[in-house]
Amino acid sequence: MSRASEIASESTGPTIVAGEILVEIMATEAGHGFLEPLKLMGPFPSGAPAIFIDQVAKLGGGAGIIACVGRDDFGAINLERLKRDGVDVSAVSVSARYPTGSAFVRYRPDGGRDFVYNIAESAAGRITLTDEARRLADGAGHLHVMGSALAIAGLKEIVAYALKAIRARGGSTSFDPNVRKELIDLGGGLFSALVDDADLLLPSGDELLAAAGVADEAQAVAALMARGVGEIVLKRGAAGSTRFGADGSRTDCPGFLVEEVDPTGAGDCFGATYLTCRRKGMQPEKALLYANAAGALNVTRRGPMEGLAGFEALDRFIAGADRAGADRAK
Repeated sequence: MSRASEIASESTGPTIVAGEILVEIMATEAGHGFLEPLKLMGPFPSGAPAIFIDQVAKLGGGAGIIACVGRDDFGAINLERLKRDGVDVSAVSVSARYPTGSAFVRYRPDGGRDFVYNIAESAAGRITLTDEARRLADGAGHLHVMGSALAIAGLKEIVAYALKAIRARGGSTSFDPNVRKELIDLGGGLFSALVDDADLLLPSGDELLAAAGVADEAQAVAALMARGVGEIVLKRGAAGSTRFGADGSRTDCPGFLVEEVDPTGAGDCFGATYLTCRRKGMQPEKALLYANAAGALNVTRRGPMEGLAGFEALDRFIAGADRAGADRAK
């Protein structure tokens, strides 16, 4: 099958994702784990693929998701959010047997997080290549995959089908490793295959080194480009981001100075914004600016999808925000 030389425009079809839809419930006070009774807040719609695709839709991009939720309130709030924001949920199955996946999170005093997940034994872990999933993939122009979904047994068949269909339409792919280095073998070789096939790779921090199997940033970029990756956008958190092109170009974009309330979902929001901007024809510099703004704005709200924003809100944020390592935005 042919491979796109760059990120495909929206004229080839919508962006689709496959993976977990969850609810997130969080502790209201910092601490270590859940070893004692404590106050919780939530549920919030969540799941890395769901956050990503919802942000695509918020920006006016075509968007669809292949997933599974339970026939319960947690599934209902997720589907309502996605549908409200314009995501095609026709390929989301509803299970009468398994509950919607969940993630309980507590922030440690140092800013780290402790999670208790239920994915494997929930509806989130039961995605399959249904007729609805085939139809969604057959009309898509871009496939995005999150590393967090690699442990889901049905993902490999879905990705294989979607890749073939999307490549046949002249579409493209992107991959966010979104997984700790020690978990890279999840998916039985699928991780490496997704890296090699990516027109856009969206790692955070050390995920770049892990994906390349080397310990130096410049060497990692060179190694990944040699494997066929089209472009790499490295997420640097509060410090901003860097885009590496196949032609050897490099673009650095400083981050925004904000008060962090909840970092969950910021990277997914960043990646969705960069990809959508590029699919809409924006140059990398402008796409990075919007992506940095989207990630920064998202961390100012509690709940992984509560800070998602469209272009109008992002423009207002950029106009009034401070930049890390740069003068006040004009």
